[in-house]
This record gives sequence, C-alpha cells and structure tokens, in this order.
Amino acid sequence: MADDYENFKKRVWDLTKIDLNSYKERQMKRRIDSLITKHGIKGYEKYVMELKNNKEIFDEFINFLTINVSEFYRNPEQWVTLEKDIFPMLFKKFGKNLKIWSAACSTGDEPYSLVMLLTKFLPLNQIKIMATDIDKQVLEKARLGLYNVKSLKALPKEFISKYFTQINDKTYQISSDIKKRVEFKEHNLLKDPYPTNCDLIICRNVLIYFTEEAKTEIYKKFNSSLKKEGLLFVGSTEQIIQPKVLGFNTYKSFFYEKF
Repeated sequence: MADDYENFKKRVWDLTKIDLNSYKERQMKRRIDSLITKHGIKGYEKYVMELKNNKEIFDEFINFLTINVSEFYRNPEQWVTLEKDIFPMLFKKFGKNLKIWSAACSTGDEPYSLVMLLTKFLPLNQIKIMATDIDKQVLEKARLGLYNVKSLKALPKEFISKYFTQINDKTYQISSDIKKRVEFKEHNLLKDPYPTNCDLIICRNVLIYFTEEAKTEIYKKFNSSLKKEGLLFVGSTEQIIQPKVLGFNTYKSFFYEKF
C-alpha cells in the first residue's frame, strides 16, 4: 500500500499540480482513504481514474483536500491590533494605497473582513484586496458571498447591519459593494509565482498543515513578496520560531516585519 500511495501522489501531481509530499502524510493519507472508502472505490489506481473522468468526484477531492475553516474577524483581539496599530503604521509608512494580499483566503471571510475594517480609514472605492486560494470551489463560495450566521459571531455588529442582508434564520448575504473590493484568484502556495511589492500579507491557520520544509519555503517566498518593512500576519498557532533566519523581525505577536 505504501508504494501505491507514493504512486498516487505522483498521479495527483500530474493531474492537479498539488504536491501531496508537502502535507503531513499520516493526516493527509487518512483523509484521502476515508474519501475513497466513502465511494466504495477499490484502491488508489481506480480512484485516480474516477478523478480523471468524474468532475463531481474531482471537485469533491479538491474541496476535501483543502482546509476550509474560516470565519469573519477570527481572533478578534488581533483585528483590534490591525485597527489600532498596524493599519495606522502602514498608512504612515507607505501611504493610503496599500497592496494587501490575503493568501489561502478560503471562503472569503478574511478578505471581506479586511475591506470592512479598512472602511474606517478609507472610502470604499479606494480599497482593494487581492485574495487567493488553491480551491476553485471555495473561491466560488467567496464570490457568491452567502454565509452562515455562525461565521459572523465575532464580526462587529455595525458591519453586519451595514454590509449584510439577512436571507433567512441562518444565512446572510454580503453586500455587492464589499464584494467588488476583493479580487479572487486561484493560487497554489507551493508552486505558483507570488505577487511582489506587498505592504501586508495575511496567511493564517493554513501553514500548520504543511511540513516544516514547506513552511520554511513559503515563509521565504512571503518575505520576497513584501516591501522592506512590510508585514506578514500569521495565525495564532503559527508563530515563527526563528524569524531572523527568514528575514523577519517580530513586530508584535503574529506580525512579522521584513528587514
């Protein structure tokens, strides 16, 4: 079975350009095995054939492979830091036309949160966020902008009343005015070119799923993507142990400045 899985990883790379070697193997293999079992498919070889020939199974595999835990204003105290410290500092240093990248943005909760927060500083028509993810399905969900009420529990009430329409007891639609300020694109952190001259990169609660080698490579690429003194904002479980080795100084907890 070990050889079968090694071959499966190569076939997945050929098919999707997703490198399963960069994910923690035991965890990822367990998730894939459960998906294969769910469909009653006998082995990796037959599953690859289904991935090639069945769009529903292919889309499900991509969605299942990707970690999509997201919510608006996740870790609210860090959004207070963004409002009170980070954005005023960045505006002073780089001006009001910031280049902001929300990497591995999942269903759009994070980039939309950024737009809403930035309305405290700028007119809506001056705000632009670049948001990327490897998963086409979650990007489609992000563009649609329909959210369960649970996703909004940490969002300031002023934003909910101003920028959302309640569809039913459990579902809210984000306003088109907010949606227009985010440009969503497909992007693979492990293989695609990175944007350049960013003032702020947000990548939270994603790199915990990668190997140490893959994380180091991604952090180095983020560093190259940032302007000097630009900031990287990471998740609450992803503090960088030796930031100086990767070209960063610690600015605050979870915020790293390129030197």
